[in-house]
This record gives sequence, C-alpha cells and structure tokens, in this order.
Amino acid sequence: MTKSDLVKRLAAANPHLLQRDVERIVTTVFEEIAAALERRDRVELRGFGAFSVRSREARIGRNPRTGREVAVPAKHTPYFKTGKELRERLNGS
Repeated sequence: MTKSDLVKRLAAANPHLLQRDVERIVTTVFEEIAAALERRDRVELRGFGAFSVRSREARIGRNPRTGREVAVPAKHTPYFKTGKELRERLNGS
C-alpha cells in the first residue's frame, strides 16, 4: 500500500473529512514519527509496533565486484518491531 492508497482508504472510510485534510493528517503523522526518530526517540503505537533507531558500528566491508576491503562508516538505522496484537492478526492466533 502506498501513501496515496492509504489516504484514499481513510478518506473513503471518513466521508465527513475532505481528502486533502486526510492527506495533511497522514503527512503530519509520518513527519512526527520521522522527527522523533531523528531525535533518537522511540515511537510506540500500541498493538501495532514500535519504531526506534539502532546504531551500527563502523566496520570493514568488501566490495563484491573487486573483492577489495572497504571502510564502512558507523551509522544509525531505523528499526521496527511489531506489536503483539499485529503479530497475532498476521498469524491467525
């Protein structure tokens, strides 16, 4: 599902809201999640899951084409862990 698909479904499910307002709401939610992760905060949506940031240490990698060693710098990556209710819905429990 793309962001525009999500907006269309939410607008259809809430006919009292204009589609542009639904789009603004969805965009704002995504921006707030991204801003929280940028601050290294954890974002938890009960029953759905939690977004967090994990640190990856610097390491020596290998260029697959040439086989030469390459220095890979340390970096931060987003991480998502599903919530219990979502896992149960997916697994039919």
